[in-house]
Amino acid sequence: MKQLDFVAVGDVVTDAFIQLKDAQVNCDIDKDNCKLCMDFGSKVPYESVTVIPAVGNSPNAAVSAHRLGLNSSIVTNMGDDRNGEEMLEQFKKEGINTQFISVEKGKESNYHYVLLYEAERTILIKHHDYEYHLPKFDVPPKWMYFSSVGENSLPYHHEIAQYIKDNPEVNLAFQPGTFQIKLGAETLKDIYEVTALFFCNKQEARSILKNESDDIKELLTGMHALGPKTVIITDGPNGAYAYDGTDTWVMPMYPDPAPPVDRTGAGDSFSSTVTSMLALGMTLPEALARGPINSMQVVQHIGAQKGLLSREKIEEYLKNAPTDYVVSKL
Repeated sequence: MKQLDFVAVGDVVTDAFIQLKDAQVNCDIDKDNCKLCMDFGSKVPYESVTVIPAVGNSPNAAVSAHRLGLNSSIVTNMGDDRNGEEMLEQFKKEGINTQFISVEKGKESNYHYVLLYEAERTILIKHHDYEYHLPKFDVPPKWMYFSSVGENSLPYHHEIAQYIKDNPEVNLAFQPGTFQIKLGAETLKDIYEVTALFFCNKQEARSILKNESDDIKELLTGMHALGPKTVIITDGPNGAYAYDGTDTWVMPMYPDPAPPVDRTGAGDSFSSTVTSMLALGMTLPEALARGPINSMQVVQHIGAQKGLLSREKIEEYLKNAPTDYVVSKL
């Protein structure tokens, strides 16, 4: 079997995007702790529903990597229902290697509801309990990209950490999902220690470190101390920051061509693009310069995958970037 460039590991879902028509957002005075509000006990109108199969942090990354030119595969679990069949069909349509997908008899596939209002989304999630196991690879992959899995997955994390220890030539990129952040850094100590490339946003870093500091350098060094060789923290309109134990880099956002339509998948597209560019042999600054371009395009569409770009398109956007779109040392 040919060596795989990029193996994404994590849950797959179907997303049903419900565009709300009549709602409001209430926030604290500092615009934090915002709540999506609708009339209780009423019939609430909506504008449209868009159903997109075979998405999720890791599936999005697999599709992104493939469109960027990598030999990409997905390790995931699904039920033996119609939703699962549609997921498999979509992966094959995207050219993703599906040999490591486990279809579990008598179980349902994950199905989420995404409430869209203005450019933000609120996701109703449910991860079914699956029998998580890492498959046997004939040849260890170059990169493994690990993200969101269900709450019953703790032994799976230890299995993956042991695999990386036994196969140190495999680079692990780790983008923790909601449940993985809740598990805590101490519980996932072995995963953090074998991670080559770590991604999260600023609020997630605060949560993982139990540190409410606003100092991005403090958060970067704190995450680095947990074990990852390179840490990347995104901070919304302030851009992204990277620390490799020696240098700290800052990368601004690529300007939006129009107001965002849906922010779903913005983080996945950034993280998977940076990882893919490193897998293609680029330096960290070069990879950082390309990540925000894919995010910029993804938020112009409903769903996390429609806007994902080819490598040629990313290079075209980079060539035509504003003069202040440059990576710099902090």
